[in-house]
Amino acid sequence: MLRQLNSVITLTDAAADRIKFLLEKCNDPKIKTLRIGIKEGGCAGMTYTLDYATAAEKLDEIINDKGVTVLIEPKAVMYLLGTEMDYKVEKLGSGFIFNNPNEESACGCGESVNIKPVEHIN
Repeated sequence: MLRQLNSVITLTDAAADRIKFLLEKCNDPKIKTLRIGIKEGGCAGMTYTLDYATAAEKLDEIINDKGVTVLIEPKAVMYLLGTEMDYKVEKLGSGFIFNNPNEESACGCGESVNIKPVEHIN
């Protein structure tokens, strides 16, 4: 018997609105969505990545939330389970924020994180 898992990430209204805005303002009509991933880098070990995407790749996780579709790179899924993606506008800057329960620490500047992958899915 197959069981439905919760989405890898959820979007806040602010994040969904910003993604819609970015896709509407994109100059390339082939761009359909954003792909979220992680990569090694920064002083804490990993950084989140966001890239424009024209279509899902073979093993991408497809997330539909609040009228927006985003893709998750396969290698990022176990690091992002349970994450809420938000968008904040502040006095000195704005950007996407990842509220990730798997983060163990972050660098002082907030550009990189140490993330522990989820080991088991109950």
